[in-house]
Amino acid sequence: QVQLVDAGGGLVQAGGSLRVSCAAFGRTFSNYGMGWFRQAPGKEREFVASISASGGSTAYADSVKGRFTISRDNAKNTVYLQMNSLKPEDTAVYYCAGSPYYSGTYSKSYDYWGQGTQVTVSS
Repeated sequence: QVQLVDAGGGLVQAGGSLRVSCAAFGRTFSNYGMGWFRQAPGKEREFVASISASGGSTAYADSVKGRFTISRDNAKNTVYLQMNSLKPEDTAVYYCAGSPYYSGTYSKSYDYWGQGTQVTVSS
């Protein structure tokens, strides 16, 4: 139905920047709210950021507010997460998620998920 492919992770130094992306394959991307979640070993998956289908509304976890920016390009069926001022605590596997008309913080409300991309921040 819908396949999400996230990419762009890597190793960066604390204070650096990185942008991860998520490409959607399907014909209903423009109606999908999108979110980013992350999970570190031994920790539960946590909400990072989300954006509405139109791009008019965004939400961020307090831990990343002011440092991360979520955006989307519906013409390219792609959502982005720009990460600035990275901290070692940001190290995790980042997952893209999508669902029709949903852009909240609850992970189980999302229908489709990317495979995850590793972000490692060194100190």
